[in-house]
Amino acid sequence: MHNPRLTAITVAAGLLLVTGGAFAGDRLDHDEIKQLRETGQILPMGEVMASAQTVQPGQLVEAELEREDGVYLYEIKILAADGTVHKLYLDAATGEVIKRKEK
Repeated sequence: MHNPRLTAITVAAGLLLVTGGAFAGDRLDHDEIKQLRETGQILPMGEVMASAQTVQPGQLVEAELEREDGVYLYEIKILAADGTVHKLYLDAATGEVIKRKEK
């Protein structure tokens, strides 16, 4: 059964991880992420998580905002009910899944 409170906590945990890493040394700081969000260059984490959940239901494990070749991507790791970890790469501007991997 879907627990809205757990989902809110999970999304909040994901927000904390967003300031994490980036490819090729393109480390994003909090102020840069805030500016990208305010100018509409990236979607809010809630929208990205909703998009990811439609593609792959499960529990959020990790979320990062990355910049690869000048393009912003959200890397989302989701643990499915069967124990499989799914890594989704979503375009940070549109929420579209660019690629996905399973472990």
